[in-house]
Amino acid sequence: MTPQMPSHDPTPRIAIVTSYAPEWQALRAELARQAIPVAIRTINGIDFATADIAGRAVVIYLSGMSMVNAAMSAQLALDRFNISAIILSGIAGSADPALNVGDVILPARWGQYLESVMARETQAGFAPPPFLDGFRVDAPNFGMMHPLSVEIAQDGQTDRPRRFWFNAAPRLLEAARAAAGIALETGTDAGHQLSHIPRVIIGGNGLSGPAFVDNAALRIWAHETFDAQVLDMESAAVAHVARANGRDFIAVRSVSDLAGGGASANEMATFMGLAATNSVRVVMALIAAIDPTPRGA
Repeated sequence: MTPQMPSHDPTPRIAIVTSYAPEWQALRAELARQAIPVAIRTINGIDFATADIAGRAVVIYLSGMSMVNAAMSAQLALDRFNISAIILSGIAGSADPALNVGDVILPARWGQYLESVMARETQAGFAPPPFLDGFRVDAPNFGMMHPLSVEIAQDGQTDRPRRFWFNAAPRLLEAARAAAGIALETGTDAGHQLSHIPRVIIGGNGLSGPAFVDNAALRIWAHETFDAQVLDMESAAVAHVARANGRDFIAVRSVSDLAGGGASANEMATFMGLAATNSVRVVMALIAAIDPTPRGA
């Protein structure tokens, strides 16, 4: 029988979030491999697993895919647990031709690029309504799609400033450097072997939106317009929630596919297990490198 969840867990913890079942399974498999015990508590249908990794108390959960699930579950976790930092672990599509399947990147900032105006088509081209000019991002459009900044509400502020980029916490990016040299997986259980050695990259830009991207033209636009390295469906939403609550955030994303840039069909089905495993390896090294002192202490 699942134990009842107290109204609030006061133990200072780091949250580790996955959004997709294979990512969750890879993380749970690594905990089992290291014989790390977990305690499961269910809230609103989401299993929250508390554990201790390298002397750090953590809470781990599966958010569900896409932006709304990611944001909703992040706020639920923050309301019920004493969380100092949120780490998102998972797979992503590469927007950068320099990134390959299996590479792991920890971007320095994330934007919500599909928060946009789908503009009216005129004889002169796609024309967004002028009353939204103050919300538009200073960036080229992708056809009818003109990206917008997003509002963010924070305690103590009377207005709601708009922003496009949400930054990863510098202290977490610095701690991640301890993981830069770890060995990553190069082959799958089914015998597929990478032709390159995967690497860990710290810094760069990530984009998130509620669409799976398997389109070469959109991939090129995202990279050229925002210097994006990866595309996913959750990280910027969690970064937004973390910022609104004054908590540190970082995402660890391993490339499972080329977001439409490959020569044939999308690679994700072949390499998502390998990519999820590589993300988990970096997360475990990152956790061990984080200063255990709670934020603000």
